[in-house]
Amino acid sequence: MNYDHFFADAIDALRKERRYRTFAEIERDAHHFPRAVWHSPGGPRDIVVWCSNDYLGMGSHPKVIEAMCAAAQERGAGAGGTRNISGNSHEIVTLERELADLHGKEQGLVFTSGYISNDTGISTIVKLIPDCVVLSDELNHNSMIEGVRHGGRQKAIFRHNDLDHLEELLKAAGDRPKLIAFESVYSMDGDISPMAGICDLAEKYGAMTYLDEVHAVGMYGARGGGVAEQEGVMHRIDVIEGTLGKAFGVVGGYITGKRVLIDAVRSYAPGFIFTTALPPAIAAAAAASVRHLKDSQAEREGQRAQVAKVKAALAAAGLPQMDTPTHIVPVMVGDAKACKMASDLLLAEYGIYIQPINYPTVPRGTERLRITPTPFHDDALIAHLAKALSDVWERLELPYADRVIERPDSRRVALGPAPIPLPVAGG
Repeated sequence: MNYDHFFADAIDALRKERRYRTFAEIERDAHHFPRAVWHSPGGPRDIVVWCSNDYLGMGSHPKVIEAMCAAAQERGAGAGGTRNISGNSHEIVTLERELADLHGKEQGLVFTSGYISNDTGISTIVKLIPDCVVLSDELNHNSMIEGVRHGGRQKAIFRHNDLDHLEELLKAAGDRPKLIAFESVYSMDGDISPMAGICDLAEKYGAMTYLDEVHAVGMYGARGGGVAEQEGVMHRIDVIEGTLGKAFGVVGGYITGKRVLIDAVRSYAPGFIFTTALPPAIAAAAAASVRHLKDSQAEREGQRAQVAKVKAALAAAGLPQMDTPTHIVPVMVGDAKACKMASDLLLAEYGIYIQPINYPTVPRGTERLRITPTPFHDDALIAHLAKALSDVWERLELPYADRVIERPDSRRVALGPAPIPLPVAGG
């Protein structure tokens, strides 16, 4: 039997729906972030990256690079095995102490990625709690969804940031053990959860709380502890999860919490036990980044300033950006083909790299370009971005912000008429 046609048919289905993903080959320039080199079909070209999750440029920070190089020289390139065999390096233990301190928790546990820390962390926690009910925000990241699914317990999905609906579900769960899983900053819409209200309900109904701070650590709070630190509720959250691969600029994920909970996850989680540890060089670089951002306000202040300028420039151009209180700037397109064409034009003709965000990452009809300004996107780059987006909007006859739609959660989204169906670039 020839099995290839199954895979070919699956890929063809994605192409027909305009959801087939292409990856540009890019070389980041550590000396000129956010500039990079794109290996285009016509040869290498200089570009500017506007969609990186290296939100503060810490992946290029001298302290981080120096720590990584020094550890690699002294400890070698790899970890030597899983944490249980030979990979429990001094550097990774030091990193876990830094992370526990960052979030005001007794202990931290590092994983190979933020995805794994959510999937493994949530699933292991709920497996260890008999008859647990998991209450999950409907817009939680796929890693959280998979963690809930792999935990095998009953789940209930509450409407996004809807405290009344969450309370209904908590009441319905009765006296059973309960875990509320939610995020601080939602990465596609850029909104923030009503964290204090969720904590109030958790305390009222005897539920545990699990908070994903992936898109907030490093950027919010006096020391970069995230939105929970900024809002003064870190001590009310049972488990705080984060990543080392976004604002901290390296790679890896982690959870923090009480010592007994972290020890239980360490002892039972397959995604921790059977996975090779982060190399010492990676752990040392991440720890250097965390330490730096605990003390330095320059990166956070610089990012806030440039984010505000980007939002103002796009608003002045009449572009349909979603109103967000965070560093994430979604520019709404509303059509998968048009979104891909806009992204292709920006890269090929303006040297601007912004990946299209299509289904299933966002619902159909809400396709968008997701812009993430950093402290290093200077005023000249911002002006170039606004001009390029305006040109692309004109060329593709995309909708401008000439009407406003109220979302169910009362956030305002500026949209124009439905875009005209467009041919796909390249046929």
